[in-house]
Amino acid sequence: MKIYESKDIRNLALAGHGDTGKTSLTAAMLHNAGVTNRLTRVDDGNTLTDYDAEEVKRKISLSTGVCHFEFNKKKVNVLDTPGYGNFFPEARGSFRVCDVMAYMICAVSGVEVQTEKAWKIGAELKKPGIFIINKLDRDRSDFQKSLEAIQKKMAREAVPVALPVGKEGDFTGMVDLVNRKAYIYKDDSGKFEIADVPADMTDAVATAREQLMEMIAEGSEELMDKYLENGELSEDELKEGMTRAIAARELFPVFPCSATGNINVAQVMEFITTVLAGADTYSNECMAGEEKIELPVDESGKPAMFCFKTVSDPHAGRINLFKVMSGVVTPDLVLYNPRSDASEKPGAMFLLQGKDHTSVDGAHAGDIIGVAKLKETMINDTLTEKSSGYVFPPIKFPEAAISFAIEPKSKGDEEKISTALKRIAEEDPLLKLGRDARTHQILISGSGHLHVEVALSKMKERYKVDAILQPPQVPYQETIKKKVDVEAKYKKQTGGKGQYGHCKISMIPLEKGEDFQFEDKIFGGSIPKTYIPAVEKGIQEARMKGYLAGYPVVDFKVTLNDGSYHEVDSSEMAFKIAGSMAFKKGMEQAHPTLLEPIMQVEIYSPEEFMGDLMGDLNSRRGRIQGMESSGDSQLIKAQVPMAEMLTYESTLRSITGGRASFHMEFSHYDEVPSNIKEKIIADSKRDAGDDEE
Repeated sequence: MKIYESKDIRNLALAGHGDTGKTSLTAAMLHNAGVTNRLTRVDDGNTLTDYDAEEVKRKISLSTGVCHFEFNKKKVNVLDTPGYGNFFPEARGSFRVCDVMAYMICAVSGVEVQTEKAWKIGAELKKPGIFIINKLDRDRSDFQKSLEAIQKKMAREAVPVALPVGKEGDFTGMVDLVNRKAYIYKDDSGKFEIADVPADMTDAVATAREQLMEMIAEGSEELMDKYLENGELSEDELKEGMTRAIAARELFPVFPCSATGNINVAQVMEFITTVLAGADTYSNECMAGEEKIELPVDESGKPAMFCFKTVSDPHAGRINLFKVMSGVVTPDLVLYNPRSDASEKPGAMFLLQGKDHTSVDGAHAGDIIGVAKLKETMINDTLTEKSSGYVFPPIKFPEAAISFAIEPKSKGDEEKISTALKRIAEEDPLLKLGRDARTHQILISGSGHLHVEVALSKMKERYKVDAILQPPQVPYQETIKKKVDVEAKYKKQTGGKGQYGHCKISMIPLEKGEDFQFEDKIFGGSIPKTYIPAVEKGIQEARMKGYLAGYPVVDFKVTLNDGSYHEVDSSEMAFKIAGSMAFKKGMEQAHPTLLEPIMQVEIYSPEEFMGDLMGDLNSRRGRIQGMESSGDSQLIKAQVPMAEMLTYESTLRSITGGRASFHMEFSHYDEVPSNIKEKIIADSKRDAGDDEE
């Protein structure tokens, strides 16, 4: 495949709730562009972008699928992102590197919650967007109702550029409001006939076209003058005006579509390649040394690229996916990674087509490529010339929502499990690994039960090792509420060289989320500088073991004020023990308390269950934040302690007969009520006693 210039590249992220048709639209575009010789389908398990064994089995996208096609002498990179709650956060990487977001709306369900979330992220990133109202061939589909929902909940500037011809089972095409031609389809081949506007649509087309012209003219003084003078804009003027208005987020075009029926997909592709601006129109926020700049997507600039995703390939190994942010990159370049302070040679470069990839000799600014066998580079890393000083800001992924302990099914497999999960976590920024400080079990954390379950299924499939998932664990934390000044002296004499370490510290509460700070205020050498890190290490190790119930102590600052040492008996170990002793002494006096994670919970349910669900949430110490309509369902938003949500899935199924769903993500930590705190502490001490036995 030839190397494309920036002006001829389009980067499109498909965004939306699960089952809105993102993967089906991708499949139809690839078929129409000649990439596939038949229209692949999610239900058949043969789409290019849902190729993972778990995706085929579950018939949903679990991570972003990357592919491309050529159309109208343009290269279109498509990022097919997941829409289901447990996997949606992974899409943030694709939203960061795309130029335009295509929001998929189900014409039956309307605007759903993950689509709204995608819209909010797109707004934060200032991404242009288009809306595709899909599934218009389904019973109860409604283009106008969906359009009104888009305008109410997302973009008032959303305006149709085409109107649907027919509805539900009689949906056969569209009328293009720019050229006033009808495109009529007879099957899913992607072939269509061009016809005049149907007689019964003449008035609706005239009204909608007038609205489109007015919105385009409003953004340009030149076009407004022409519109006022002539009462009309030409096709070329409309297209040029749309290109500018879309890039400026002043206009969000809306299309009618059926992806599985391949109806109007060709017109969407035409619009992407002839109306949407090229990659060279945009810029990216970047640090250049100490200065924050907007770095243009410019082929003549210094080479720089940003890693937004990692995939595992059975033959090539780990492949890092990059967007080229500036310049031209080639396999022979040696680039610098500011995070790891290491040089990397890209070596083999690929264009990705789902799980398949084709070697390429380079890529221009704005393009998306895969690079294999990089040793020091991971998600969120920048590769650039060292002299540029460029560093692109990291993608902000949400915190894990739930944690589980896991045990190997076969004895002796713990090391294999740890290695396998580390490899899976390299390509999944939502998956976190750790160890329980008390039980030493492996901990796996993710955005939900299904997310963790899928990770273990991948481990079994790829690495032939299996594990048992233990009940979910609540990652409590401990903190202090009062400032204290304490000192501790560790002195031991058993003949010969003794041990001596003495330190005076202050412990001060910090704001939520500030974790731990250590400040050295030793003056005059009362503790030699070589021993000060040992004091901090002793405090660090002690705080991670907790004080009340064995959970990490957070959000406090320790200031090392004074101390003393012995020229012969002092050692790093002695000062480490003294630091640990001082910490424990301080915790006794600093009014320690327990913190619990609070989850942001969203529940989608038919209205008839609202009363029971609200009552159940109240019994779980939940704080109801509000209710609103979401498609055909009601949406409840609430904040609930994680400890109360561990078995919620089965409760929700029981209350609603399986007709409701929910999603939760971490919100913040809050103090545990005293009666519950005492039980947690008692349980922890009992468990610790059991472990010792």
